[in-house]
Amino acid sequence: MAAVPLRPCRAAAGFLLLRSRGAPPGGVVEEAAGRLSQRRYKKAVLPEPGGAAPAVSVTEIRRYLREQGVPFQDGYSCLHAPSLFAPGPAGPPFTLFIDKTTGGFLCTATLAEGTWQDLQAAVELRHRGLPAPGPGEAEEEDEEEVEARRAREDARRIWERALPLWELLDEEESRATKAAFGIAQLADATLKRFGVRYLRAARALVFPWFGPRDGALRGLKLVGTQRQGNATTTTEETFPRFDAYHNLFGLPLIGRRDTEVVLTGRELDTLALHQATGVPSLALPRGATCLPPALLPYLEQFKRVTLWLGEDLRSWEAAKLFARKLSVKRCSLVRPGDLQPRPLEALNRGLNLTKILRAALPAGHKSIVSFRQLREEVFGELANSEQVAGVKWARFPELNKLLKGHRKGELTVFTGPTGSGKTTFISEYALDLCTQGVCTLWGSFEINNIRLAKIMLTQFAARRLEDQLELYDEWADRFEELPLYFMTFHGQQNIKTVIDTMKHAVYMYDITHVVVDNLQFMMGHEQLSADRLAAQDFIIGAFRKFATENTCHITLIIHPRKEDDEKELQTASIFGSAKASQEADNVLILQDRKLTTGPGKRYLQVSKNRFDGDVGVFPLEFSKASLTFSSTSSKNKAKLKKMKEEKAPSSKKDPDGGAGRSSKP
Repeated sequence: MAAVPLRPCRAAAGFLLLRSRGAPPGGVVEEAAGRLSQRRYKKAVLPEPGGAAPAVSVTEIRRYLREQGVPFQDGYSCLHAPSLFAPGPAGPPFTLFIDKTTGGFLCTATLAEGTWQDLQAAVELRHRGLPAPGPGEAEEEDEEEVEARRAREDARRIWERALPLWELLDEEESRATKAAFGIAQLADATLKRFGVRYLRAARALVFPWFGPRDGALRGLKLVGTQRQGNATTTTEETFPRFDAYHNLFGLPLIGRRDTEVVLTGRELDTLALHQATGVPSLALPRGATCLPPALLPYLEQFKRVTLWLGEDLRSWEAAKLFARKLSVKRCSLVRPGDLQPRPLEALNRGLNLTKILRAALPAGHKSIVSFRQLREEVFGELANSEQVAGVKWARFPELNKLLKGHRKGELTVFTGPTGSGKTTFISEYALDLCTQGVCTLWGSFEINNIRLAKIMLTQFAARRLEDQLELYDEWADRFEELPLYFMTFHGQQNIKTVIDTMKHAVYMYDITHVVVDNLQFMMGHEQLSADRLAAQDFIIGAFRKFATENTCHITLIIHPRKEDDEKELQTASIFGSAKASQEADNVLILQDRKLTTGPGKRYLQVSKNRFDGDVGVFPLEFSKASLTFSSTSSKNKAKLKKMKEEKAPSSKKDPDGGAGRSSKP
């Protein structure tokens, strides 16, 4: 079975049919009175334009707790304090976890959670002799809580219909099912210990989410398989949906005295690892895509954390990123390789998983390293050149030929004439990556988020939804599952506020691609100098530093200088000084040529590529119905080349190195 990166997707058709038929009323068990339920004081959204980013330093948190007389202990990612939300004068000892980066809190005894401001309000209430609001004291359920309750009901219906694999009536069906999921080596005792079941109607494995304190069923993940040619791909569906599914699979089996744990990217890897080694193991809810801060309190008890997320370089990069959240001092990483595949594959191949764990590399390194320490990583990049090149675009294969892929930690500068469709193109460019699991943050200062979301939804559906409104909910449900977020800024903004918001998004949602549209909307607030060029250089430098330090790709849109419409834009046409093109790893130009013999023709020019130097151009064709750009045929490419030769200046060199071809600068 070929392994593919997991990402949010819809369940198999059989499961959707099961849901449409419903389940018998007896399948729903009402929650017992007094059962702990999760309560969110405020929705986790990006900050409003007028407010500051929700960031607080750990020094400020410590100072406040000392001033208020709240005892606390220092942890790896959180500060530990007594619960303010449990009944009694003093709550359970040190079950309140305060995130050192954001100040957000979670009480594992009552499941109350909220922001730093919410915690301050609770402390003030305690000082006035009033109890802090408990998790069940909400005056009325909001839309999010209603949806969560419905998801729990759906999960319980499905759970009651699912059967343990070893209890299937047909033994042949049991063997065929295990073979389809590649788990023939997993013992029934392992599946039983972790509570794995099988939903025959959907042909999917069912992984439960049990509350760590009360053991109540809080959700499910269904994992199915689909054949695509000779390859088998994996599909997932969760209850509740992915952004609220915070299940550390295997957590109820962790003992209070366990000090070491292995984090995997899939539930089946956790089963294989536990069976082969017996070490405590947990599966992250979204694999290598995201490590939600809400899970950090449950990992505080471990003195050593080993991350074994997968067998590709994308998982390796994610492991290094997650280690920063968990504290690199206690983290070790299993480097992907042919002899170190993901745990389930290693078990199936008869490899020694204990030996692989012992060979894990420490996540923290000294400031100066030798080539000996980097040797294996260099070999990994040479042996996996396609993965090193980054995520490939599905809609723009010609862009893959030039840029090779979309890589973390880079800065891309994009420009084009006014009215040429810069925002529309970049929205499809970013959407293409987002559908492949690249967590994306949009900062659109020029057009509002409603209009931008409408454009992206139309591009996602590839049709005019205005004419087919009956399909809106179906496409909106699919679009909602994408790891896509929007900043709420609009108009002129201060660069510090924007950077703070980006830092918050990277920490909370593991953002790896930020789109900023556009730079000119941040220059009006800068008072650094009367010289606008100096202000622009400062902003570009800030974005460059952010991309490098946070291993995040930034796509920055910059308007060009005012030039003759008959001339092609060049790298020097980017507004401002040369710093934009110097700092950028990639420079993309959307050319819009106005022909005297016909309509204008658009094409994309890659004028800088720091990765391997390939530059060139390729034509674009715009579909007004779907608001999408697509590469044109070879016939149009020849027409474009002829057009460029006719319009090229009579002087020396063609700066583009030929139409549709790649050349080294």
